[in-house]
Amino acid sequence: MSETTPDPNVAPDAARTHGDVPAPDAIVWEPLHPYARYGMALGALTGFGLPYVPLAAVTLAAWDSGGVGVLGKMALFLLGLVGVAALSWRYAVARFRRTRFALAADGLRIRRGVFWRSETLIPRSRVQHTDLNRGPLDRQFGLATLKVYTAGTKLASVGLDGLPDARAVELRDALVSDDDDAV
Repeated sequence: MSETTPDPNVAPDAARTHGDVPAPDAIVWEPLHPYARYGMALGALTGFGLPYVPLAAVTLAAWDSGGVGVLGKMALFLLGLVGVAALSWRYAVARFRRTRFALAADGLRIRRGVFWRSETLIPRSRVQHTDLNRGPLDRQFGLATLKVYTAGTKLASVGLDGLPDARAVELRDALVSDDDDAV
């Protein structure tokens, strides 16, 4: 048996899995920018509010109750709307807290999900191209959405919104660096 000296550039075995891919515990997960909560809240309010408004309006209009007048129905409608807004905010905060990303040696990793949680790995070798999108709300808060287009996968693209603009540019450049194509 021959003993070899440990390589100082390689992490201990506890932090590694097979090959040179870091173990999930060794990966540094980054949160989204705090302003991303506002965009997520607006999306949740749209998602919850759009079905609520017509459904509640039709239900209250068709509700034939002797004791509740028009003002009572309007109060119920507004109370429900406040409830939908509170639910939307809670959902957005939970979504914000549970969305993380990491740029690792093997590619971009994204963890997200409020009820059904998922972890997506986008290998560098599968990245075809990337887009950076900045809507009006994003520009106001200095945010960007990174969209990564991949090859040979079920999902042709993966988006990550709520990134600080400079970090989105860094991720884009790291994922499509020129030396990845060298053979």
